[in-house]
Amino acid sequence: MGITLKLPEELASELAAEAARMGLPLAEYAVRVLATRQPVNPAIKTGADLVAYWQREGLVGSRPDITDSQQYAREIRAKAERRTHD
Repeated sequence: MGITLKLPEELASELAAEAARMGLPLAEYAVRVLATRQPVNPAIKTGADLVAYWQREGLVGSRPDITDSQQYAREIRAKAERRTHD
């Protein structure tokens, strides 16, 4: 089956660049991306599901500058408590 898609220019450029980096034709790379896709709204029912989702999306470990997450959370909370609303 054939499909024709109209992609935003920026997305098309990103796909073409990634295909070139992998040494693949654009069409083959696009098929691979679509074949390995994740559902748009995965069923997240437990904390473990949420962590697994974050890991799949590359979010876990994405902030190596935060060495103590609990302390970082306390700092964010303290800043929010001192924030004023005009």
